[in-house]
Amino acid sequence: MNKTFSATACLLLMTAPAALAGAHGDCAAGKTLEDGVLTVATGNPAYYPWVLNDAPESGEGFEAAVAYAIAAEMGFEGDAVRWVRTSFDEAIQPGAKNFDFNLQQYSITPEREQMVDFSLPYYTSAMAVLTTQAVIDAGAQPTVESLKGLVWGADANTTAVPMLAEIVQPERDPLLYGDNADVTAAMQAGQIDAALFDLPTALYLSAVVVEGGAILGQFPANRSENPDQFGLLMEEGNPLRDCVDAAITALTESGRLAEIEAEWLQQATGVPVIE
Repeated sequence: MNKTFSATACLLLMTAPAALAGAHGDCAAGKTLEDGVLTVATGNPAYYPWVLNDAPESGEGFEAAVAYAIAAEMGFEGDAVRWVRTSFDEAIQPGAKNFDFNLQQYSITPEREQMVDFSLPYYTSAMAVLTTQAVIDAGAQPTVESLKGLVWGADANTTAVPMLAEIVQPERDPLLYGDNADVTAAMQAGQIDAALFDLPTALYLSAVVVEGGAILGQFPANRSENPDQFGLLMEEGNPLRDCVDAAITALTESGRLAEIEAEWLQQATGVPVIE
């Protein structure tokens, strides 16, 4: 999963001239936690391909690059972006936040929107089947029919549970766990055969976390009636949301978001599509 990020591209990303900052520079005035500074949160640690080498300030990795692109569109140069760390569950609770927005692959759901605010989506994820090479060698194939007979596990707090019911409809109820670390540990112990993750996370887990891990296949984002869409998480009622949405809209229309996705998530194209 090694990537090369040119110093020139990084410099352009993090020190974009005012001309590239778009028409939204004044939008954020007086609306950030610290005047003139954009405070962005990520995980602790933050993993590839979302953040490279757990160093979001480098601008390397999909979400780190998205954060700096949004910041530049809003009129913040690279040195005006400050990073903080939060856990996934801590940030999603209602109440005051120590960040302006948070990128940790937060799926936008109606339940979560009762506690926090989300931006427009910055990524629509395909879902991938994480398994082990042993399960594949035993006969598992990238077809829905084959998937139905597997023993599934899932983090009970994620969108993987309803997506399993909608797309796979397994013969046995999935085993539910408290977090994704417990899911991968169960897979490593042979308690489950497979689990659903967004594709970039599945790629990372198969390569780094699960010994003998493998990706059986992926469901395209449009396979689900409710595709998994990631949004920037913000404190409920955050006045910055309209500015963030305007920046995301501009980056989408210009094609910049698609360029960042191609740069950092292109390895996804080698995973077979499940029929």
